[in-house]
Amino acid sequence: MQSFDIVWSSYFKYRMKLRGFKVKEIEKILRHSTERYFDTRTNRRVVIGKHDNDHVIIPYDTAKNQIIPVTVHIISRKQINFRCKTGRFIYE
Repeated sequence: MQSFDIVWSSYFKYRMKLRGFKVKEIEKILRHSTERYFDTRTNRRVVIGKHDNDHVIIPYDTAKNQIIPVTVHIISRKQINFRCKTGRFIYE
């Protein structure tokens, strides 16, 4: 993925704080994770990465050279695999 700016909305910052995620770890996932999908149900791109010992999913929007994360939450590998198998997630 090419170089981009991350636009942190107040809602996203609230969700990160509420769920105990570290900004630097989330930024690292957004910038460097290669596990990226298109979610056919929400019509959003998602990125998956490791935060401490958990997998997290971050749906995001894009605009020009910006990435705008929407929310973040923990997801299991079983949930990811099921969404891929059923066609909800399409690998990008």
